[in-house]
Amino acid sequence: MNYQGKVYRPWPEYRSILIQTTLGCSINTCTFCSMFDDKRFKVRPVEDVIKDIEQARVMYPYVESIFLIDGNVMAARTDYLLKILDKLRTTFPECKKISLYSGLNDFRRKSVSELKELVDAGLNMAYSGLESGDPVVLERIKKRMTPKQVVEGMEMAKEAGIEVLLSFIFGLGGQERTKQHIKATTEILKLTQPEEIAPMALAIQPGTELEKELHRGEFKMPTQMQVLEEEKYLLENLNIDTFYWGDHGNNLVQQKGFLLDSREFFLANINQAIKENPMAKENIIETFSW
Repeated sequence: MNYQGKVYRPWPEYRSILIQTTLGCSINTCTFCSMFDDKRFKVRPVEDVIKDIEQARVMYPYVESIFLIDGNVMAARTDYLLKILDKLRTTFPECKKISLYSGLNDFRRKSVSELKELVDAGLNMAYSGLESGDPVVLERIKKRMTPKQVVEGMEMAKEAGIEVLLSFIFGLGGQERTKQHIKATTEILKLTQPEEIAPMALAIQPGTELEKELHRGEFKMPTQMQVLEEEKYLLENLNIDTFYWGDHGNNLVQQKGFLLDSREFFLANINQAIKENPMAKENIIETFSW
């Protein structure tokens, strides 16, 4: 199997085999991200992907989960994706889950009927970066997406039957916009009701535009207390049927589970961290690169 450049997958997909279907990210302007700065977006030749699928079959006698990389695989043409999914389904008949990265605008660029075709061909789930529900933050990070487009994309995915995990970033509004960021993010999650959510604390990636903004004093990192308060606000105000992947390595409190069942337990953990964690009083949050 051939992988080009840096390779990423969501942490819940740690058991999945990875099939590189596209190279890079079709957006690749987000100021906080350096995941795909080593390559330009390109759809791999279908013949090359099929060869990798066949090689994966040789390497793995039993496969339950497959994840398609790189960023925004959903940006590829529907007929192309159908060929890949058909090959996966016939090569790995035992596979129970096929998922991929998709921008929320990638849903909007297809019709609901196209999305349903992909579901019928075996696609189960998409991972999408919300980052923030605050239009000001979205514009600052150059996400090329508006809250209205978030809602439209999610509505189309739900109608087609695609399960969506939305990821977002505590602290992305910085010290200045922490309240607006978390309030707007919570509201858009209420509105869209994704099947799964994955919050993570902000980490400055080396070489990113956000790192330069930080050094120029244009962006101020949130404090640990602000990050904890953001998670507290989210848990106090979000009451939807979703799975909470709050165990990213950067998060100050590691917790995951079904939100409706675990919300009070999660809140107790956050309140304890706010009260007892001496690092919460520090001025700067220290996290690790992805």
